[in-house]
Amino acid sequence: MAQRGSGLVERMERHQVAVYLAAMAVGGLLGGLAPGAGPGLEQAVNPVLGALLFVTFLQVPAAELLRSLRGTRFLAAALTVNFAVVPLVVAAMFAFLPDDQAVRVGALLVLLCPCVDYVIVFSGLAGGSNRRLLAATPLLLVAQMLLLPVFLYLFLGPELSDVVEAGPFVRAFLTLIAAPLALAWLLQAWAARRPAGRRAADAATTTMVPLMAATLLTVVASQVPKLGDSLSDVAGVVPFYVLFLAVMAFAGKAVARLFRLGTGAARAIVFTGATRNSLVVLPLALALPDTLAVAASVVVAQTLVEVLGMVAYVRLVPRLVP
Repeated sequence: MAQRGSGLVERMERHQVAVYLAAMAVGGLLGGLAPGAGPGLEQAVNPVLGALLFVTFLQVPAAELLRSLRGTRFLAAALTVNFAVVPLVVAAMFAFLPDDQAVRVGALLVLLCPCVDYVIVFSGLAGGSNRRLLAATPLLLVAQMLLLPVFLYLFLGPELSDVVEAGPFVRAFLTLIAAPLALAWLLQAWAARRPAGRRAADAATTTMVPLMAATLLTVVASQVPKLGDSLSDVAGVVPFYVLFLAVMAFAGKAVARLFRLGTGAARAIVFTGATRNSLVVLPLALALPDTLAVAASVVVAQTLVEVLGMVAYVRLVPRLVP
């Protein structure tokens, strides 16, 4: 039984891209056929996402994280591409986004925050240095939570205070970042001292692909019923997501070259610049006032575009950064 379970996990890991696409397809069908399940599934988003981030953090030993902070060139490149280059690219597109405020808020939320979960998977598939990227994850999370309110204020101006409240940001940081990270480090400490802890940690790490699939399915299924009459508004922002992926491939390569990074690290920088944190910012979008409810669907639309884009990235980035 254990061997069959292990074999299933290995097969899912080998075919994880197909698993993620299938999960989104099932989520779309579920949302369309059973729209009444949407509110319940929406309540499940945060718990599933918290579990996913816990497993993600578990793969970064605390000691290795401290050592990774000494890799200043990679970290500087990651911070530069995400918090200097990306805002400039978004600023260039912002004037052309649909006029609807909810659509603009949703697009800003998702485009200004770097991904911290499946970017590691796709970067590794393309030969990127996913261990460096994984170790940089907590730093990227903290930086985006601190800078996102600043960026939103710069883009939206004084009206921001009437749109976004600080409470959901604080709750998201505590429940989706601080708590999973602390629990992961506690389990690491237990695993270092006891065989039972090591077995528990090993078992937890095997759930990465199923948890990612469950998260994507839950997110898509919970948001599809909300589209309704707003489908055209959401569709209007899709070309900008595609354009963002195209531009950031070359921008990421330029940043990696600026910091003189090796091939694996350079590919990781391309991926971190292009992938966005749709799953973590979704709870922030869900906490917006009812007048901005479409923002959550705009965030989910980015996930759908990006996962398809990552399939292309896995093939194209090794050619772009040979």
